[in-house]
Amino acid sequence: MTTLTNRPGTALVVIDVQRDVVAQSHDRDGVVERIASLVDRARASDVPVVWVQHSDDDLAQGSDGWQYVTELQQRDGEPVVHKRYGDSFEGTDLEQRLAERGVGRIVVVGAQTDMCIRSTLHGALVRGYDVTLVSDAHTTEDLREWGAGASAEQVIAHTNLYWSWAEAPGRTGEVKTAAEVELTPA
Repeated sequence: MTTLTNRPGTALVVIDVQRDVVAQSHDRDGVVERIASLVDRARASDVPVVWVQHSDDDLAQGSDGWQYVTELQQRDGEPVVHKRYGDSFEGTDLEQRLAERGVGRIVVVGAQTDMCIRSTLHGALVRGYDVTLVSDAHTTEDLREWGAGASAEQVIAHTNLYWSWAEAPGRTGEVKTAAEVELTPA
């Protein structure tokens, strides 16, 4: 269905599950556990796992808080994409990494729902990818004390709801639970 010709493959894209990013996130342990299960399933099925790692002025590259959580271990040969913007494609080599692997569909998990997850979902769809959001494997923290009008749970639920209707000519967005996601090689 993707508009990216000759790219029938799927990749699991794990976004920003870094110590400081998810430290105060809603259902942190449950989300990390489901992501770890998806990583194991992807590896067992020879589906590429692509790791995305954010840095900025408040999250210095190489710092302890910048590191991925200990429950998720990257393997040699699995690409790591370093970014400084919300959209994992912007100013990175993510597109090249996916193209090299023949990927036209991505399965998105990670953090923060209302920032990097949403930006990457939209960035992928406009670039021609089919995009599956794993409804119970993305999270955010409660930002109401800084003016957000919704709790973390509400932000997650809203994102799951609106992404279930995402589409563009020749490509689709969908929402599935971790248990429902199919990870099959090209």
